[in-house]
Amino acid sequence: MKVLINTIKVLSALCALFLASSCSSGRKILNDGKTPVERYGALSVSGTHLCDSSGKAIQLCGMSSHGLHWYGKYANKDVLKWLRDDWNADLWRAALYVSGNGGYVQNAGMARKVTDSIEAAKELGMYVIVDWHVLQERDPLLYVKQAEEFFEKIASTYADCPNIIYEICNEPNGEEVTWEGNIKPFAERIIPIIRKHCDNVIVVGTPVWSSDVRSAAKSPIDAKNIMYTLHFYAGSHGEDSRNVAMEAIKAGLPIFVTEWGTTQASGDGGVFEKETLEWMRFLAKNKISWANWSVNNKGEDSGALKYNADKNGKGGWSEDDLQPSGILVRKILRGEIK
Repeated sequence: MKVLINTIKVLSALCALFLASSCSSGRKILNDGKTPVERYGALSVSGTHLCDSSGKAIQLCGMSSHGLHWYGKYANKDVLKWLRDDWNADLWRAALYVSGNGGYVQNAGMARKVTDSIEAAKELGMYVIVDWHVLQERDPLLYVKQAEEFFEKIASTYADCPNIIYEICNEPNGEEVTWEGNIKPFAERIIPIIRKHCDNVIVVGTPVWSSDVRSAAKSPIDAKNIMYTLHFYAGSHGEDSRNVAMEAIKAGLPIFVTEWGTTQASGDGGVFEKETLEWMRFLAKNKISWANWSVNNKGEDSGALKYNADKNGKGGWSEDDLQPSGILVRKILRGEIK
């Protein structure tokens, strides 16, 4: 009887350990002296997973900029180095708004903030998402010629740069903007431009502010190293959104969460810690990579920094500089929350 009881105790402990590890949202700090790019190398897509240069499924995690025409001061080596070394971030997302007050269509010179991001990430051995930030224009085809021009320039200039991930269509939206009618045709014009120069991973937006991955799963793009966006805000999107994601994954769709927030979809409404950690466990379990929105000091709840903190974009933030969202996301990245 004693042997049986001891055996049950051991099995229970092993079961608890397995459940804890399988449900963990925590990350490990790998003290191997390598940068993320040295560690993982050139990326590819296999099945539903993002993979390293050896073909092993990985999860990359990091931070997104806010609109570079507003908060481009953070797109520099000092900030990215701080995110890499203190926050344990693998990647930086450079969000280039397409239009609006100062976006690329009005000011093509804003592309330099993207190249600043790429150069800093290259030097630091981080991955960088080049984000063509479709939003208020809704239909990506509206400025497709400008997109062709932009991606030709970036892909030809950085053809041999393994750390770039191309996000070609942030959040298409509107009832009239569909996968088959607008988004997929846009992608089929942009992907060949990038493919002339490199085989880097390309992430394609999905309908309804990049939440409807089912449409893409029903009619995926016929090209290699393609992934699809799923965006969520923990205070607005929960189990139903995760069920949609699982449905798409089971259909064979590789997903990359290029933007998510701890708050409501508005960017405010407080930090939803419990709901955020449910999402983190889901993403970790399925090895889905992510970038948190966002590094800014405008004072919104989803921002990493308090209002007017680090006005000059120097990095080196103390906890006193951080919003509750920034504190939580930093702990997640550092593996301090399981």
